[in-house]
Amino acid sequence: MDSVGLKEKKFNRLITVVSVLVPIVVALLFGVKIPNVERLGFLPPIYASINALTAVLLVIAVWAIKNGKRDLHQKLMTTCIGLSLVFLVLYILYHMTSESTAFGGEGMVRYVYFFILISHIGLSIIVIPLVLKTYARAYLGKFESHMKLARITFPIWLYVAISGVVVYLMISPYYAS
Repeated sequence: MDSVGLKEKKFNRLITVVSVLVPIVVALLFGVKIPNVERLGFLPPIYASINALTAVLLVIAVWAIKNGKRDLHQKLMTTCIGLSLVFLVLYILYHMTSESTAFGGEGMVRYVYFFILISHIGLSIIVIPLVLKTYARAYLGKFESHMKLARITFPIWLYVAISGVVVYLMISPYYAS
């Protein structure tokens, strides 16, 4: 096996570990409440804004690569991964200091909310290995396979980013002050 193949094998192992551990750790931390600490109720609009910015940067990154701006594309995608990490940390901090907010809408809007929420959560788990594998392939110079996987990864990641904002907008009237 050549050095690129060995690196890819190591990346794939790491990606598998991260892709399994992140959802498990988030689920476990979701149930942990930090005692005697002020509720971080100011975080949801911040992490929703991070999702919105990520969505915009993903679209610009696709535009950049389609227009031959490879360096810009790489910088934007790296920024999107960094923003996703910041989102995750803020999301966990909020939920470790605050009780979950119940959606108060009724009727059809309730079904729409839960459809968006459940699809957002499910796809946010699926997108972790997709993003990491897509990024790793570009890093390794495997651009043909990078592009094939990116065609799958991009719309899922974009949906996760946008649906995160929609979920926030739909539940924000029900946040406790």
